[in-house]
Amino acid sequence: MKLYLNSTTFIDTAQPIDLSIGLSNTKDNPRAWYVDAPVFEPVRTDHYVGSVAEGGVVNFRDIAFNPHGHGTHTECLGHITKEVYSVNSVLKAYMMKASVITVTPQEVNTATEEVDLVISAEQLELTDFTGEALIIRTIPNNESKKSTNYSETNPPYLDVKCADYLLRNGVKHLLIDLPSVDKEDDGGVLAFHHRFWEVPENPNFERTITELIFVPDTVKDGEYLLELQVAPFENDAAPSRPVIYQIQKERTQ
Repeated sequence: MKLYLNSTTFIDTAQPIDLSIGLSNTKDNPRAWYVDAPVFEPVRTDHYVGSVAEGGVVNFRDIAFNPHGHGTHTECLGHITKEVYSVNSVLKAYMMKASVITVTPQEVNTATEEVDLVISAEQLELTDFTGEALIIRTIPNNESKKSTNYSETNPPYLDVKCADYLLRNGVKHLLIDLPSVDKEDDGGVLAFHHRFWEVPENPNFERTITELIFVPDTVKDGEYLLELQVAPFENDAAPSRPVIYQIQKERTQ
């Protein structure tokens, strides 16, 4: 179905592009922050077992997982504040204009003599994006992102100056295919998180960060309509399904 954004542009609701990574109880599920794989277990009581394969009438399973460590999730400032604010109450609009950009993190020598892969503000300045949401695909980009265990690998991250650049350009919702916008082990500073949410000086309750997405190579850089679907957990973060739609122009006769 065509959904018109104005008199000349529309999206086709039958052609969604899902940027989320599904949750599974296999070794192929992505992981970060030193967590084990998710656990899916049938409920077992004196009255029934929640497994058809074990003789039950339905599959009825408990699932144990961590939103931050087990796949695509959206978080709010409650991730770094003393009071745990809920992303479910922060996110109030789900459809928004977004841009997809592709960036190759660059090697940077750190004070501890490590070589980190970092996205700089200068790199973002060379890209072209509009809208209140920005979707960052990093290079290299391959299917292994859907099953990587990122723990203790020092993945790429964003320089804190990127936050200032994004805020100056009106970005409220940042989506990225990395386990975090900050360095894996930065001594608990979480510089980008704090700057983006302006915590503690001016806490912003509208902005969100979505991590561990996957943007297929078939998706071109450019403008899209984003539908940010987030599970209604009363928690600082929740599993999410970002879906984008190509913005198309009506052909003139």
